[in-house]
Formats: sequence, structure tokens, C-alpha cells
Amino acid sequence: MTVTAVSENRASALDHNELVRSLAEPDENEVAGLDAWWRANNYLTIGQIYLQGNALLKEPLVTEHIKPRLLGHWGTSPGLSFIYAHVSRLIKKTGQQAIYLAGPGHGGPALVAAGYLEGTYSEIYPKISQDAGGVLRLFRQFSSPGGIPSHVSVTTPGSIHEGGELGYVLVHAFGSVMDNPDLLTIAVVGDGEAETGPLEGSWKGISFINPAHDGAVLPILHLNGAKIAGPTVLARKDPAEVRKLLEGHGYEIIEVGGDDLPGMHHRFAEGLAKAWGRIKEIQDAARGGDWDGARPHWPLIILRTPKGWTGPEKIDGITVTGTWRSHQVPLSGVRGNPEHLKDLETWLKSYRPEELFDEAGAPVQIIKDQAPDGDLRMSASPHANGGVLTRDLDLPDYRDYAVDVKQPAQGRAESTRKLGEMMRDIYTRNPDRFRLFCPDETNSNRLGAVFEVSDRGFMESVNADDVKISKEGRVMEVLSEHNCHGWLEGYNLTGRHGMFATYEAFAMVSASQTIQHGKWLQEASHLPWRAKVPSLNILLTSTAWRNDHNGFSHQGPGLIQNVLTQRGDVARVYLPPDANTLLSVANHCFRSRSYINLIVIDKQPQLQWLDMDAAIEHCRKGAGVWDWAGTDEGASDPDIVLACAGDVVTMETVAAAQILKEKLPRLNVRVVNVVDLMTLPRPKDHPHGMSETEFRELFTDHVDVVFAFHGYPGAIHQLVHGRPDADRFRVRGFIEQGTTTTPFDMTVRNRASRYHLVIDAINNARRLPAGATELKAWCESQLERHEKYVVEHLEDMPEVRDWSLGDWAES
Repeated sequence: MTVTAVSENRASALDHNELVRSLAEPDENEVAGLDAWWRANNYLTIGQIYLQGNALLKEPLVTEHIKPRLLGHWGTSPGLSFIYAHVSRLIKKTGQQAIYLAGPGHGGPALVAAGYLEGTYSEIYPKISQDAGGVLRLFRQFSSPGGIPSHVSVTTPGSIHEGGELGYVLVHAFGSVMDNPDLLTIAVVGDGEAETGPLEGSWKGISFINPAHDGAVLPILHLNGAKIAGPTVLARKDPAEVRKLLEGHGYEIIEVGGDDLPGMHHRFAEGLAKAWGRIKEIQDAARGGDWDGARPHWPLIILRTPKGWTGPEKIDGITVTGTWRSHQVPLSGVRGNPEHLKDLETWLKSYRPEELFDEAGAPVQIIKDQAPDGDLRMSASPHANGGVLTRDLDLPDYRDYAVDVKQPAQGRAESTRKLGEMMRDIYTRNPDRFRLFCPDETNSNRLGAVFEVSDRGFMESVNADDVKISKEGRVMEVLSEHNCHGWLEGYNLTGRHGMFATYEAFAMVSASQTIQHGKWLQEASHLPWRAKVPSLNILLTSTAWRNDHNGFSHQGPGLIQNVLTQRGDVARVYLPPDANTLLSVANHCFRSRSYINLIVIDKQPQLQWLDMDAAIEHCRKGAGVWDWAGTDEGASDPDIVLACAGDVVTMETVAAAQILKEKLPRLNVRVVNVVDLMTLPRPKDHPHGMSETEFRELFTDHVDVVFAFHGYPGAIHQLVHGRPDADRFRVRGFIEQGTTTTPFDMTVRNRASRYHLVIDAINNARRLPAGATELKAWCESQLERHEKYVVEHLEDMPEVRDWSLGDWAES
């Protein structure tokens, strides 16, 4: 290093130290500004919960000024706004880009009030103006019909995390800073939330954050002592035990506590300055080459304040502040209790609103001065509206990875392996905006080609036996569906692209996250200021039908059912039957915005059906007749329709059609494959729904349909509701019959095997040629033979195990 460089580094260090010192030691004017902003925010928070009139207390408070239904959560709100005020000061003094995630999202009125005081709220919602009328409208809309929800929802500027379902604040926070080096995400963890399984499992996010190319998360564990009806575990533990617990995760602990003012302003400013200073030191060392590569000890603040801080100490002689009684609405009987009404007025006036709002009802200058400039306001951060930052992926041509299919079902391939090759090249072309998230199963799911260009990201120690693991890696593997799912959500919502891949049965571990994300996307679609974000792409492999070796615990297609419950403007379910359709579907999903794209396909070697051109056309339509598999030869009136959706059941359906073709050649059989499950509903029920004419062209309007489905049979009945004579659909699917067995026995146990489908076809066909009775008996005998064979030989019968269309073509 040159003398000049040494001098510059010393100067930089002095500047850094001076800035940290300035942050840590606010002067009287700064403390006055912080306290005024905090008082204003608390006032607006309480007003949202209680008031429908007399918003700025220009006259004595009377019953008519009180909302008929009092809804909201006060207890956590003053702590949330206290932190917000101080982080805003940090941003003003440093220019730090930051977003604020409130784990206890039920403190929604505090974050709405923050956006209002910063001016962002009025910019987005002009009717909520910064005057007396706007304040009243702000109050009346909260948790009211036609208004806004009570949580830090999608309607709240600056939010990417509602916090309604507790437990996900840290996973969203860590996902938001991956490949986002300039971002600091403040993640407030409520002590009630800290008791949830997902949150308990998410502290380890720092084991995957690389300070050289990622941003930073500052967790603030806010211990206010109570949840809705009792104490919280961490608040009642010995503080030394809490410190040891978090130090064991690798954090450097900074503790701040109390309720005295202005002392708390000084102490928290000092703690926040220390945390930010440490973050910058870590990042500067990593980015300046002065880093040994070891995982840093990132700072974490433990903040202890009373629950309901600054609220009524007692009500009717019973202690409220500092207890669970302040969690929601401390004075819940205001409309019928004159004493409580007087208590509410006293509480509101304790914040001295006449000092906080001018004659017109606008925040006074000292409050406006607390807001950072423009996009640096946390309620206006582009990172919290990630679609405005999104760059399209530079995608390779997916056709370059095609499997060569000269004839249907002549060869086998591991379909997901081709997707892995495509994602390998997506990584290469998009080094700062694409990641795969997978619970320790990337290779298992045949996606391992990504390791040709990226290691697994890992900041803990690495030894000589480790393979493809390094601090530079950007393939995210951690044995937690909650972490993987949540990291991708945070990554998507701040503008980047990716995929979450997991075993099908264990997607149910994080199914609630999928549902909550869908709700977010649904509501965002109604807000013109919310930009479209990259879709949440979920790949389910190691599926129910091929987890024969792992047994019943690994056999469950339930996530399909969950996604189907989402509204049509976000829900997409794809069941590609082979590699080329998978590539076409994946290409579409990686290009899409603001959807949940669920892709289900197994990883095992499977028959390949369509060449790439045919696959593209099939995926474009979402469903189609496979003429080569049936015998109707384009006839408008087949005797039976065999339909299928899903890879294994597609094989069983085509095999059943071939049995019928050989043994009942005069039976007119049509085979329909569905790759986009959402084409089945009516267009008015889902935007992908095929027209009535298209539906009739595939399924007719009166011929019985034997439908083999990957998931639970009821899903198909749900989807075709309202279609012509929907009762004619006979669905075979997973019916919770599983164990450790053979692949084909899984289909037999669930009555979805080729032999069951042939029997169903015979039982439901419009007419039956001679020989149908004998064929039915033959199928039944084959099922009996199978049952004995697998027990004796421990594998499937050769004609099933090695079946392909070539076998029938030669016979």
C-alpha cells in the first residue's frame, strides 16, 4: 500500500469516527426534534385507533368524536415510532439507504403515521393531505370499511412486510439485502414474534450475508415485556441468558433500555451510532481488501421499553403501561364511559398537539425537518417498491437446452437437470440479480449444474471436505423452508429474481408464507403506485408419486391445493410432463411479474414426450389433444376422454390409452394433456381459463372424462365447476395412500394406475366394443399379479418398469 493510500485511509477513518461520534451525541436541538416527531407520531397513532372527529382537539372531546368500533394495537406502536425517528436521523446525517421492517406489524398505525409525517403518504394518497382535513381522513380510514388494514400492509408506503402473521421479519430482511450492497434493512423483532418457530430459526441469516456484495440487516429485538395476554419468554429471561443466546448466533450485542426522557433518546442514539459504525467498518474492510474472510460479528440491538410507553399508566386503578393490557386498545369503553373519555383526552393532550401541528393542521417545521430528503425517506425508498428497481433477467435461449425427442416416449431424461443447466447460464448472465434458494437439495433435485458457476454461499468456516461452498457463493442452501422461501420473498420484493426449489411434501412447511405472499400480491395489484415485482417462482420436485423410497411422510401434493385458493390474478400452477415443457414454462415464469408460479415435476428419469417446437405450442395453449396417443383421430365425438395433468399420471394415462388401442382398437379414445392447470376454470374465474369453445374442443360437452391428476382429486372438480356437465369428470389422483414401496405401486395404491384408468374408461365410455369385459378382467388380474410381484421381487413388473411407446409399437 502506498503512503498516499495509507494517508487517505487514515483520513477516511477519522471522518468515519467523527461521523459516528456525531451520531452518538445528539445536541439539544436534535433531541428536541426527535422528541417532537415521536410525540406527533404517537398522537397520530392514537388518533387512528380512536377518533372519527375533532382530529386535532380544537374542542372538548365528546362521544360523537369516537369511532363506533375501536380497532388497532397501541402497545408496540410507541417503540416502533421511537426507533423510526432515530433511524431517520441516522439517514439524514449519513445518506444511508434504508428500509424499515416491522416484525410486530400490528403496530400498523405507527408506520402509517410515519409515512404521513414524512410527506410520502400525501404524495401517494392526495386526499390524505397535510392539513386538518387530511388528518381527519387519515384517522377515519384506519381499520375501517373502505379504508386501510390495521397492519403494515401493502397499502403502507415503505413496507415490504405486513407482519400480520408473525415470524418472517428476519427472513424478509436478509433476502432484501442479498446482492443489494448499499441497503441497510432495519428489522424490528417483537418479543412475541421472537417466540415463533420461523423467527427462532432465522437468526442464522448472518451466516449467509457477505459484506463484500450484500447489504446489512440490523435486527432490533424490541423487548416490551408482553404479548396479547401475558408475558413473553425473552423479556422474562435473565438478560445475560438472552445476550448469550444471541451472541451464540454470532451477533455483537448492544443493549439499550429504560423509559426516562430525554435519557432514552441519548442512549438509543449512542447504541444506533455504534451499530451503524460497526456495519460500515465491516463493509469497508470487506470491500477494501482488508478482510480475512471470516464471518463478521454483526451488531444487534436489544431495546427494552415498556409496552404502551407514554400511554395511561393506570386505568380504573389497574396498571396498563408495561403490561399486556396495553397491547390493543387500552381504553376500550370510551363511548360508554365518561371517565374513560376524559382519560383519552388527557392522554392525547399529553403529546401537546398544539405544538406539533400549525393552525392549518400541517406538521410544524421542526417535525418536517426530521425527514430525510426524497427517496431517502424510508416510506419513499425505491427498495420497498422493488418493481421500480427491477431489471429484466438476461435470459439465455431456453431452446438451447432442449432434449432431442424424435418420437414420443422413446427415451428418458431427468427433466430438472436441463432446468439446472439453464439456471447455470442465468447465473452467469445475471451476477447481481438472480439466486436459487433450496433447502440442502440442489444436487438432489438435479439442479447441480448451477455449481459449475457458483458455490453455495456460506460465511461460517469451511474445511477440506466441503464441496462447492464459499463466502462468494450465491446458491443459497439452508435446511429451512422458511428461510429459503422468506429470503426469496425479500429478494423479489426489492427487485431481484430467483427460484425456491424444494421437495414437494415439505413445501407445506412454508405454505403459509406462500399464501401470505399471494395476499400481498393480490392487494398490490389494486395500487397503481406499487410497481410489478419479479414473480415468486416455486419448483416442487421429489414429488409424491416418486418418493416411494422415502415413504408416506414424503408423499403429499398439498401446496397445489393452497395455491389454487389464491385469486386468479396471482395464482399460476404448471405441471410440465417432460423437460422441454419444463424449459418453456420456466422461461415464461422467469419473465413474469407479480405472480406465484408453482411448477411441479419430478427429478427422476422420465419419458420425454414432445420435441421443443411441440412443447412450446403445447405450453402456449396450456392444454391440448395428443393425437398420437389416442385413437379418435380428430373425431368430434370420442367414446371416452382420457385427460392428465402431471408427469407420472401422464405416463399412466398414455399407457392406458395404448392398452386400449391394442386390446380395444374400435374404442374411440381421446388423450388430453394439461400443462397449465389454470386453463381449466372458466375465463371469468381465471384469466388463463380457456374459452367455452376451446374447452368443448378438448373435452366435448357430454363425453365422460377420466382425469388422472398429480394432486388431490377434488382440485379438478373445483377447477371445472361451471363447465358443461362437470359431473362427467371422473378424477383419479393422490388419495393419501402411501408407504415405502415401488414407483408403480404408488399409482396402484391411489387407484391411478394405467389398469385403473382402463377400467374407468370401460366403465364410463359411451359405447363398448366387443372384448371390453375381458379387458377389464385382464386389468384386474394384472393388478393382482402386481401385488404379488412387488412383494416377491421388491421391484415393479418389467413391462411396467421399462414401459415405453416403443414396446407397444413393436407388439
